[in-house]
Amino acid sequence: MHVLATAGHVDHGKSALVRALTGIEPDRWEEEHRRGMTIDLGYAWTTLPSGAELAFVDVPGHQRFLGNMLAGLGPAPAVLVVVAADEGWREQSTEHLAAIDALELRHGLVVVTRSDLADPGPAAADARARVARSSLGDVEVVTTSARTGAGLDRLREALDGLVAGLPAPDTAARVRLWVDRSFTIRGAGTVVTGTLSEGTITTGDELQVGGQVVRVRGLQSLEQPRDAVPAVARVAVNLRGVGPDAVGRGTALLTPGAWPLTSTVDVRLRGSVATDLPGHLLLHVGTTTVEVGVRPLGGDAARLTLTRPLPLGAGDRAILRDPGLRRMAGGVLVVDTDPPALTRRGAAVQRGERLATETGRLDLAREVGRRGAMRRTDAVALGIRLDGPVPPPVREAGDWLVDPACWQGWESALRTALEARAVADPLDPTLSLEAARSAAGLPDRALVAPVATGAGLEVDGGRVWLPGVRASLGPAAEGGLRGVEARLREHPFAAPEKGELAQASLGAREVAAAVAAGRLLRLADDVLLLPSGPAQAMRVLAGLPQPFTTSEARQALATTRRVVIPLLEHLDARGWTRRTDGSHREVRR
Repeated sequence: MHVLATAGHVDHGKSALVRALTGIEPDRWEEEHRRGMTIDLGYAWTTLPSGAELAFVDVPGHQRFLGNMLAGLGPAPAVLVVVAADEGWREQSTEHLAAIDALELRHGLVVVTRSDLADPGPAAADARARVARSSLGDVEVVTTSARTGAGLDRLREALDGLVAGLPAPDTAARVRLWVDRSFTIRGAGTVVTGTLSEGTITTGDELQVGGQVVRVRGLQSLEQPRDAVPAVARVAVNLRGVGPDAVGRGTALLTPGAWPLTSTVDVRLRGSVATDLPGHLLLHVGTTTVEVGVRPLGGDAARLTLTRPLPLGAGDRAILRDPGLRRMAGGVLVVDTDPPALTRRGAAVQRGERLATETGRLDLAREVGRRGAMRRTDAVALGIRLDGPVPPPVREAGDWLVDPACWQGWESALRTALEARAVADPLDPTLSLEAARSAAGLPDRALVAPVATGAGLEVDGGRVWLPGVRASLGPAAEGGLRGVEARLREHPFAAPEKGELAQASLGAREVAAAVAAGRLLRLADDVLLLPSGPAQAMRVLAGLPQPFTTSEARQALATTRRVVIPLLEHLDARGWTRRTDGSHREVRR
């Protein structure tokens, strides 16, 4: 399907033209029929000679209903500019063309209506010249009469040519359906309609509305039930679990989690607003309108602060309007929905200079480079497609995308922190994963291991350290430890007492470092032996008559109860010995 919007001055025959082409009355409300003018958006559709399905969004032409016009024009990819032959170009023709130009629509036709009432030539020539100066450029002009049917066949051919040249939509993109109608059908519940410009909606899908997730109960397009509706299409969505008041015009149905709401965006401006910028304007985007504060950044760049958050993405086009002067202020190209804070002197000017060349097309390397690092989910939420491998130079680590310069900075910071740690605390020259994360400024502890590995550091047991660097006790404690080791080699089960350790300059931290280095084995009750002690004990115990008592083991090992009890419990825990009853053990064979 293809979708076109109409545009043009009030009472220039837009609705009559749509009615003649489709056989459908686009004006739905009694007041519209009574007054003979379109007040709200109307919808109709037809099948073109090629077989292509074409839906029309018929917008009101009167200035008082400009907001409704913009709601219809905003989501449409193409437009029919309608001018009456007997009246020619008028005030709202200019206003509507300004909106078209502000949105930078590039596909359309000029249709001169009521050619049975006046020579269409002057109106056609004038309209073509005016439209050529807009974003539409030099478009085809077709003259018609809805009353006599003259020119309608030619118009259908021109419409076929127009839709054939429209860019193919991205039907796999995230969904954002701007709602233009919301109502209730008895037995079905809430139904909303809109123009789906990207993505695909399928029956059973979950969609997000505000902070609520709702389910798609059913779909219709062109009044036909559908299992799925791909873009571009006019679609009616039957929603389960939400009332019509919660999804009125201007709300959006979104792929859950794919569209973060933003209240601050950086934009590039088009039109008079770029040089004459009021502080507060109305922003029209999709089918919604929101008041915005405007901060110039220099050149055609500005920062908009929205009075309520919206699901916006880079590349979105919108319109700024001055309600006080009742004029179109200009167009907006959204270039950043997650802009940096402007806190330093001169930051606004620098930001404006950077935005001067932005096109609204997101580049992964640039976005990651500006932030240093970002999660994949955040990149996708910005609108960046990550269907395959991440392109260089971006580095990928788990869910993180990292700029190479940032990664190198992390490696350098972590190595520097470990070098400082080794000097400041030689007894424990390691860092825990959390301490390493903090020291290197990493946003996630999961990044510590890959960064440490990349820097040639060692990671094990939840600690990080410099390669080859182990705990250093210092001269006094090292000498004392060697003395303890020598005595234990001579008397393996004569565990040192606290006083002996103190005389050897081995306090609690030195002992812990010796244990961590594997030079001492700590049993229960702070009994210290050489790591080879348990194996030596087993050779002695294996020579005893089996089973043996604790006392017999103590005597054989020439030690005390303070040592033998935790030693035997250690051997039990390792499965080398086992109890046979309350007072006996035996060596396992």
